[in-house]
Amino acid sequence: MLKRINPKLLMRNKTFTILFGILTLFSSCKGQGDTPKTQNALTQKSLTSSLTELDPKATVIYVDNKDNIWFASSEKGVYRYDGKAFVLFTSVEGLGSYRILSIQEDNFGNFYFDTPEGIYKYDGKKFTILTVAKNKAPEHEWKSEPEDLWFRMGWDKSGPYRFDGKNLYHLKLPKNNMENDFYKKHPNASYNPYGIYSIYKDSKDNIWLGTSNLGIYLFDGKEISWMFENQWTETPDGGSFGIRSIAEDQDGNYWICNSKYKYKLLSNDLAVSGLKPIHFKRQIGIENKEKQVLYFLAMENDSNGDVLMSTYENGIWRNNGQELIQVVIKDEEKEIIPSSVYKDKEDKLWFGTPSDGIYSYNGISFKKFRPSKTKR
Repeated sequence: MLKRINPKLLMRNKTFTILFGILTLFSSCKGQGDTPKTQNALTQKSLTSSLTELDPKATVIYVDNKDNIWFASSEKGVYRYDGKAFVLFTSVEGLGSYRILSIQEDNFGNFYFDTPEGIYKYDGKKFTILTVAKNKAPEHEWKSEPEDLWFRMGWDKSGPYRFDGKNLYHLKLPKNNMENDFYKKHPNASYNPYGIYSIYKDSKDNIWLGTSNLGIYLFDGKEISWMFENQWTETPDGGSFGIRSIAEDQDGNYWICNSKYKYKLLSNDLAVSGLKPIHFKRQIGIENKEKQVLYFLAMENDSNGDVLMSTYENGIWRNNGQELIQVVIKDEEKEIIPSSVYKDKEDKLWFGTPSDGIYSYNGISFKKFRPSKTKR
């Protein structure tokens, strides 16, 4: 029986981000369950007036170019905080889904909300949903420009979505031979093994795409290559993890889902027929002192250059290149469990929690987000 981690449980609420949430609980029933169930009826009453508090379950975070902070709640909608007060955007304003996976901004100040139902654009006045271009050969639209935005639009698509400022393209991942083996083992699988679990852009502008069951695709702007290792996704009890986290450290090493190994990208001038393998060097990584088997659902570099690796029940671990050190968020005596992580342009890390609010981390200490009591 195929065991899978269910992101619905992972988030206890819903995903982040490009993240997104964090949990090490494994599902023991067959089938993926990675596409969340239809959300409850959307809020029909706007709360933009006299709103002074943030939903403590808001877990998706974004800091825009004007230093406004955006938070998304799967139950109430999207909040914007300008340092004085909140504005809440709901279905009344045209936001058709609260299942926000990530928030992004373009160079013109427009905002984009990635959801399983579509990409919602907010231009400062109204929300519209982007239309996917009808391209007959989606593999021909594999391009990468500095201003492009990349989206997942759920967990069950066969490739990412690229928005070039005018058109939204659904890109098709090249088939690999593992697909045949997967369907032989799981002929009645209810989920897509190519489903995108994570999108990561590294310092060289390579786009890394972590899939549900078929490893990692790497797009360098010119060609697509691929790699897979069992230990990224298969857990000791037989669970299947999916590629949920990828990070590049300050030394140019890549970490994938766990800290057992680290990887160096090598020049990829290999001439092969079919899907090209990623050319890399594997090196021994780091074990924690207790030799626990840790799987990380989110990774981000902090202001010190260390990689903070987040599980769920096993908390956060700092990877400084030499050792793993557990980092704990506490509110008095209560230990806080994070469920999402986001890094802003100042390298400050923000952690969402299932029901305990938002915490920021400056590389030294955690601080709970407490909005100003000043009203407009």
